[in-house]
Amino acid sequence: MLAPNYSAADYLRALQALLPRGRVWPRDTDAKQSAVLGTLTPVFERLNARANNLLIDAFPASTYELLPEWELTLGLPDPCAGEQPTVAARRAQVLARFAGTGGQSIQYFIDYAARLGFTVTVTQYAPFRMGQQAMGSQLGSPDWAFTWAVNAPLASLIPFTMGQSAMGDALQSWNNTVLECELNTVKPAHTLLLFTYGLGRLNENFVLNENTLG
Repeated sequence: MLAPNYSAADYLRALQALLPRGRVWPRDTDAKQSAVLGTLTPVFERLNARANNLLIDAFPASTYELLPEWELTLGLPDPCAGEQPTVAARRAQVLARFAGTGGQSIQYFIDYAARLGFTVTVTQYAPFRMGQQAMGSQLGSPDWAFTWAVNAPLASLIPFTMGQSAMGDALQSWNNTVLECELNTVKPAHTLLLFTYGLGRLNENFVLNENTLG
């Protein structure tokens, strides 16, 4: 259910309903009592609007005024986002860190990237093993057992969105730095993470069909 939005007129009628009855307590719009009460009701209207806005601002996916508090709580902002990140990019980082409860599955990292605003796939690799790869496949080194790659478009566009972006934000932005920094922070410590953009995946001969990294 949506939060109620009451106008100054609504509050005026509510206050008038609380007045005693009688000829000395008129409800006419030009009455002295109505004028006095009318000086208070705009304040109530503003407080109502601010309280409703707090319900929106209290959630990381829609926050604006409380964005600095969310960032402070989650160890943001960080240098990954650049000197002047857009509000949408800052909010996406907040959402990713807030919802990132930890995990090592491929789907976890795909979902984490999605909260940052990136559509990615994950490729996992392994060194050549007799009986598992075809003859002629690249041998690779033992490090391939701990190597995986995130595949993303060359440019993931983040457009200016009315009602979510702020004045001064770029009409469109693209930057893969945040994706790399965030995923390198949450990846399993013993793994080597690669990033490929636009040109497809690395050699598929190394792919393992597993759901958990490492």
